[in-house]
Amino acid sequence: MTKKRKRRQDKTWQKLLLLIIFLGMVALFGNHLLSLREPHVQVTSVKTTSQHQRFIEEKAKQAQKLQKQYNVLASITLSQAILESDWGNSTLASQYHNLFGIKASSKQVGKVLATQEYYDGKWVTIKAKFRRFSSDEESMVAHAKLFVNGTDWNSSQYHSVLEATNYKQAAKALYKDGYATDPNYPEKLITLIKRYRLDRYDQSY
Repeated sequence: MTKKRKRRQDKTWQKLLLLIIFLGMVALFGNHLLSLREPHVQVTSVKTTSQHQRFIEEKAKQAQKLQKQYNVLASITLSQAILESDWGNSTLASQYHNLFGIKASSKQVGKVLATQEYYDGKWVTIKAKFRRFSSDEESMVAHAKLFVNGTDWNSSQYHSVLEATNYKQAAKALYKDGYATDPNYPEKLITLIKRYRLDRYDQSY
């Protein structure tokens, strides 16, 4: 009788062990399914890192000041600074305080660096002369003035950016007016603005 009871106990433990393994596999599979759904969560729910948030906070006040003065949406200034400078980590930004990839004219002090431009459906590497600034704030002012004053060949080139009533219009106007050659440039800016809620810094009139 003792042996039979022991066998039944062994079988019971085996069944429990199999059940535990089965439940564990179900849990893992369920988590996998959830992870597959995560990319579809709205980008505004993505958490920022402390480094990214610090970069935004350091530039936000100046961006708002420039919006009041030049009518450039703060969200556009911030998203462009993030995208163009890689959060201030690019060579152009970290060494020369050029947060926006602003090119230098023949009369301006600058630094020649390699950059990528989008031509004829593909990316090509070229060398261009970029402006050097003494501070990030000076770079941000030059960025705003570029929209107001335009280029040497077209003083009203970026006026549609200034006339935009929201960041989506402004982002699309930037590409249309020739600020960037990347056809995905507007969507990249819009994604950054949504992800980090940069439109909260925009001033309403």
